Amino acid sequence: MKKIRILVALLTALTLICAPQAFAQKREKFGVDKRHEETKRAKVETSNKTFRYKMVTPWSKGILWHDFAQHFADSVRLASGGRLDIRVFSAGELVGAMEIFDAVSKGSAEVMHDWSGYWKGKNEAFVAYASVPFGLDDEGYNIWLYERDGLDMATELYGRYNLVPFPCGQSGQEMGLFSNKKATSMEDYKGMRLRTVGWYMDIMSQLGASVSPLPGGEVYLALERGVIDAAEFSTPALNYPLGFDDITKYVISPGVHQPAIQNMVVFNKAAWDSLPADLQWIVRIAAAETQLWSKAWIENLNAQALNLMKGKVEFITMDEKTLNEFAKTTQQYLEDLKAKHPDVKKALDSQELFKKDFADWREQRSRVAPWPLEQYIQGKHLH
Repeated sequence: MKKIRILVALLTALTLICAPQAFAQKREKFGVDKRHEETKRAKVETSNKTFRYKMVTPWSKGILWHDFAQHFADSVRLASGGRLDIRVFSAGELVGAMEIFDAVSKGSAEVMHDWSGYWKGKNEAFVAYASVPFGLDDEGYNIWLYERDGLDMATELYGRYNLVPFPCGQSGQEMGLFSNKKATSMEDYKGMRLRTVGWYMDIMSQLGASVSPLPGGEVYLALERGVIDAAEFSTPALNYPLGFDDITKYVISPGVHQPAIQNMVVFNKAAWDSLPADLQWIVRIAAAETQLWSKAWIENLNAQALNLMKGKVEFITMDEKTLNEFAKTTQQYLEDLKAKHPDVKKALDSQELFKKDFADWREQRSRVAPWPLEQYIQGKHLH
């Protein structure tokens, strides 16, 4: 009997090695790596020429987004053996934070790192590539930018201003409002004095709040002195150094205003075109690596920062009715924007189509949230 089992095992192994056709797929391969075809045709030659580029940012060195920019620059320098050396300048070192777009567009600096929502005054659609209330999360942005038409549209939009963008930093979802008023229902927000920016500022105004787009550096004093009742800024890791938890009682969750924070590294077109093909590939790959690393790095820091806030502020959640009202008001606001701005419509319609296409798979894979097993066993299943 033992000899028979050994013989069966040998025959099975021989079949696996010699007869893969026995496991032939009933359909053709599902999915194609489009880049493979592109690289097969590409002629990539190396060059000994060196490039020294300046990168301007809207970040101070104390803001973690500055680390995203520096990480990218370090990766490019290392991967290129120093042939492309990008020096990172924080806000104000070469130009002001809100002057970087024009500086790179005109060629005063070769590169910038940005959050494209800052450029809504140039074109309202820039906000769609940064953060949208009730919009794409970090996973959604990655899929939409890399595998759908998001990056193509971003490239076309930036291209109108002599710029070439690449995704280069993903911070994930922001916290909700640090507040001295306990607001969980829609009625609680009427007349509430808030700090927020962008599209969310307009949405909150429509919901009856009194909203001010204070610069980040002024938020602490405004909260401390009671000029505002509540404020949002960013993720736990970026909020913790600012000390909002020392002067407020509550954090009102979730951060529906920014389900994800998408950054870009953006080249002046002439500077980009000057780079040989191998350095261009290094830039693309280094940007994608920064996109991956930044999300893992900052989420780990977020968990640590949130633990440091525990016990100092009470974390409360908006009720379902309020979330639904927020979403309804947001939808109407975005529809109005789309009616006025064709570029906004193009980007948001593409994002919504992706969300619809992805919805069934999102539903099928739900309820397997990675909570600690003890919590899962007790019924905590949803993300």
